[in-house]
Formats: sequence, C-alpha cells, structure tokens
Amino acid sequence: MLNTWNDTSATVRQGEELPMDKLQSYLKQFFTIDGDFRLSQFPSGYSNLTYLLHIGKREYVLRRPPIGANIKSGHDMKREYEILTALKPNYSKVPTPILYCEDETILGCPFYLMERMEGVILRAKMPLEMIPDPELMLRISNSYVDTLVDLHKLDVRKIGLNDFGKPEGYMQRQIEGWTRRYYKSKTDEIPRIESAAKWLNENMPKEPKHFSLIHNDFKYDNLVLDTQDWTKINAVLDWEMATIGNPLMDLGTSLGYWINPKDPDFMKVLNLTPTNLPGNLSREEVVQQYALKSGREVNNIVFYYVYGLFKIAVIIQQIYYRYKKGITQDQRFAKLIDGVNLLGEIAHMAIAKKRLDNLF
Repeated sequence: MLNTWNDTSATVRQGEELPMDKLQSYLKQFFTIDGDFRLSQFPSGYSNLTYLLHIGKREYVLRRPPIGANIKSGHDMKREYEILTALKPNYSKVPTPILYCEDETILGCPFYLMERMEGVILRAKMPLEMIPDPELMLRISNSYVDTLVDLHKLDVRKIGLNDFGKPEGYMQRQIEGWTRRYYKSKTDEIPRIESAAKWLNENMPKEPKHFSLIHNDFKYDNLVLDTQDWTKINAVLDWEMATIGNPLMDLGTSLGYWINPKDPDFMKVLNLTPTNLPGNLSREEVVQQYALKSGREVNNIVFYYVYGLFKIAVIIQQIYYRYKKGITQDQRFAKLIDGVNLLGEIAHMAIAKKRLDNLF
C-alpha cells in the first residue's frame, strides 16, 4: 500500500491562476508542445507557488514567487535555479533544473521549470491510513538527520558554490535581518517575540571556524521519500533560502519546526510538520544524532533553537501581513497570527529553562 501515497497536485487556487496562452507561446521556443497543455497546483506550502505543468505525456514543475511578495527579499527564482544547476552534478537529491525565465511579461514575475520528482511527502495533515507506524517513523526521522548531515558535508568548492554566500558575519546579518523583517511586517503587539529578538541580538555565540552549504528550510514537507521505501530520501526541495553559512543555524531552523510527540497539546496546535507523530526523535535526540553523525561540536544549541523559532515566526508574520493587507486572499493565512504568538511563548520558555525539551 505504500506506493499509493505519491504526492499529487490539485486544481489551481483562485487568484493564483497563470496566463496559459502566454506561457504556452513562450515555451514553444523550447519544447515541442503536443497534446494537452494544462496546469495543476501543489496545494501545500505557504511560500513560493508550485505548479505541475502537463505538456502531453510529460510533466514539469513550475515555481514562481507568491502573489504580492517582494521578490528581492527571499523569492529569487534565478538564485534558486542557479543553486539547483550547481548542485545537480554533485548531489543526487535535487531535481534537474530545466529552464529559467526572467521575462516578467510572461507571468508577471520570473519563474523556472524543473524535473518532477515523484514520491511521498509527509505533511502535517495526512490521511490516517498514510501515517507511518512508530517503528517506521523512527527510521524516517533518523534518515532525516542523516540527510541533513550529508548536506552539510558537501564540498562547496568542488560544487562551485564557495562564492555563493558571505559566511563571515552571517549570524549577525541573519539576526539583524530577521528582526528588521519582523518589525516591517508587524501587525500585533507580541511581547514574547520582541523579547526573543532582543535576546538573540544580545547572545550571539562566536562564528564557527568552518562553514557549509545550508538549506535554511529543512523539514519533512521539503523531502521526497522513495515510494517503495519511505526511509530513503530521494530529494530535497525548496532551495530558495540556501546559502553558505553556519550549519548550526540550519539545524536550529529545523528544530524550530520540530514539535515532539510528548509536547503538550497546545504546542501541537502549530502542526507545521508531522514531527509530533509517535516514533519521531525528540528535539534533543535530533541534536544528539546530528552531533554523533556529523562529528561536529554542537554548543549553544538553545540559541540556535530560539533563532529557528524566531525566524519561522517572522516568516509566518510576513505571510499574515500580506493577508491582512489584502494582497492575498488565501484563507489558510487568516489565523497565522496565533502561530506567531505560540512561537514567542516557546522561545520564552526555551530561554528561561535553557533546554529544548520539556518546556511546559
């Protein structure tokens, strides 16, 4: 039954349709278009819009920025396309990039096409019959850590990405940048989030001696599992925020999404990824496994965890801001402010108790 759960697309959401005549006319320069030319949309995700483009019997994934987003602030399609182009010959767990278009007269924004990688994606909301049993979930969560460790071991010089980011001073730029983005998109008074921002700015550890390629959004719903063996991760998706930097900040972002199976129910309301399913490692166990498998010294982990919580809160806040301004009408965004509040509370408890687990 495992092979019945391949990730599928659905009808395009209202307000997120694409001008198909313009798209088809443009793509005729690069493809022989025979048979159907139609579009569906992958319905999950809150950031870049992801579509499945059918051209006859062929399928491609089309990625474009979200409606109303400031492209230069984190939805740079060219940058993501270039990352995939550099990675593909050196790292098998990425889709093959096909085509990049910067002509905004086609869709009103830059976009790119890539290979469709079929497989299973574990999401926060899954049919009951799809949920892995605890033994399988434990093995999947161990594969999750293995994949993150392997990613951080990539030789950026060999790949040709050593000039891709500015690792020196990366931590300070990130903390200051996310703090600035929060206040720019602020809609409500949330003292715990503002306190977390202040604490992060005042408690930055020293920069590491060695930097690596970091994904910056490494979570279950960005991983494509093998249809026949869910413990095998075939692809890592959504490289829009990838750069060269401190790998512990990547780990911290992943921990920010990670709700433990034994966390209290009010924490599980976040429901961002299926880490709360029985069998998953706890946050502290993820860190222990990462340290063991990477051989990397993991210090100041509470700082990186709070950074992850704060960063995710800001991302959610930015989406909520667009919704409140009427830039997007996606009703999934209506209650995102509750998530910002909860992430602030979790950050507060992690700082107060100086640990990752058993916060409440």
